[in-house]
Amino acid sequence: MKRYQPYKNIRKGAMIMGLPISLFALQMISVIGSLLVIIFSFSLGVIVSVFGLNAKLYVVLSYISKHPVVVHLKKIFPNTISNKKSSGLCYEED
Repeated sequence: MKRYQPYKNIRKGAMIMGLPISLFALQMISVIGSLLVIIFSFSLGVIVSVFGLNAKLYVVLSYISKHPVVVHLKKIFPNTISNKKSSGLCYEED
């Protein structure tokens, strides 16, 4: 009888094939697009290059998921949000 280990790292996020859900969705979109290219092309070179492109994409996406510093996006929201009108006048003493 097999014994199964419970998955205890649920707070780290769901992973499919070693990729987070969003990157896995990107990979699947690429796979579906490449299948369309394979269906409508009859060239062996195109078929081999599509498989190579999907393999390279998987390697790049897995590298990005393991090293998130590579694609560090700057923060788009400010620390504070205020409705107060900003004027150039300063009423406080230094």
